[in-house]
Amino acid sequence: MSTLLLHHAAYLDHLTPVGHPERPDRLRAIDRILEHESFQPLERDAAPLGRIEDIIRTHPQAYVDMLEKTSPEEGLAAIDADTTMSPGTWEAILRGVGGACQAVDEVMQKKVNNAFSASRPPGHHVEKERAMGFCFFNNVAVAARYAQANYNAERIAIVDFDVHHGNGTQDIFWSDPTVMYCSTHQMPLYPGSGAANETGDANTIVNAPLASGDGGEVFQDAMQTVILPRLDQFAPDLVIISAGFDAHARDPLGSLNFVESDFAWATRSIMDLADKHCENRVVSVLEGGYDLEGLARSTAAHVMTLMTG
Repeated sequence: MSTLLLHHAAYLDHLTPVGHPERPDRLRAIDRILEHESFQPLERDAAPLGRIEDIIRTHPQAYVDMLEKTSPEEGLAAIDADTTMSPGTWEAILRGVGGACQAVDEVMQKKVNNAFSASRPPGHHVEKERAMGFCFFNNVAVAARYAQANYNAERIAIVDFDVHHGNGTQDIFWSDPTVMYCSTHQMPLYPGSGAANETGDANTIVNAPLASGDGGEVFQDAMQTVILPRLDQFAPDLVIISAGFDAHARDPLGSLNFVESDFAWATRSIMDLADKHCENRVVSVLEGGYDLEGLARSTAAHVMTLMTG
């Protein structure tokens, strides 16, 4: 089977202030590299609009209503110091949810082997009812709840290798024994959460913080000694990747020293675990990555690895 790429031009219409790192050029860089002939076997589809009934399994209706009402007709509306909405943001964040849920559909129905949703803005900093860190809806959390509601997937694993800790995903699943959230990330760094002793009420939160300057060798050791053994014990029915590429050595928002091959290695390791426990069902959703060249090359390595089956 093939790999599905979900994307949409509406993601480019989420605008941010001049100089903001989370900018439309991020997806333009990804689009350009994925147009290379080596990616021609990808199946491609436009991300649909997400449904409110799928979002409110994760975020309260009042929070969803607040975001919709905040959406400006012109200019920018500030949610916090670094998170703003433009007139195109509402459609972009709905399609981010829709792309993640369609990826679940295609993978769970065995129409494709795996799927990558190249969406923006990212989502893993969004708590149950708090937008922050460039994020508005928690795409991977919505996708996990969607898989549970529609496919009887009892145990979902979320693996996050963004340079920043996914405080929102951790917040949403803190007391949930059916979802395991595993994260490697630089610490200390925004948002300040993600210590190894943050394990959740059900012991299904697994944090493996890394130090400034750490590279692929330390990352792979953390994955092999902390993350992958816990995932193996958990035996998930579906694995969702929060695919942030800002741990790349070129990235301006962190100071880890990953290279493209590190992301490919992690992707293959996650796929091997999914092959063992859940018929290789893997859904990947784009998170961070703010150096355009590092982001493009890392995404290419990630998607090429997904394409190997």
